[in-house]
Amino acid sequence: EVQLVESGGGSVQAGGSLRLSCAASGYTYGSVCMSWFRQVPGKEREGVASIYTGRVGSTYYTDSMKGRITISQDDAKNTVYLQMNSLKPEDTAMYYCAASTFVNWVRCSRSLIAADFGNWGQGTQVTVSS
Repeated sequence: EVQLVESGGGSVQAGGSLRLSCAASGYTYGSVCMSWFRQVPGKEREGVASIYTGRVGSTYYTDSMKGRITISQDDAKNTVYLQMNSLKPEDTAMYYCAASTFVNWVRCSRSLIAADFGNWGQGTQVTVSS
């Protein structure tokens, strides 16, 4: 059974930083589209960033956070990180890690659709105060 466990959320003031972690287990890490989504109550889940673990440099960032976030991977730990800097109050949301072995590197690098991902973590809350 695939398991994704997020950590690293919390409360920060605007301009602050957080690093989210997603530890994956239960499958051969290999070539996987690992992604981060976020969701606020009443809105659809929004793709934030992704990385295709089997292809160096295959990353995607949503325009609203581009330049402020970096996604990275640690193959030895089967863990993906999301470094978030210069956080804004509008970044407040529940952040979810998701994985898919069916999304190829091209799709993983262009856009994120929640329905394409069958494996999700429990989420970690990020709250940014002004």
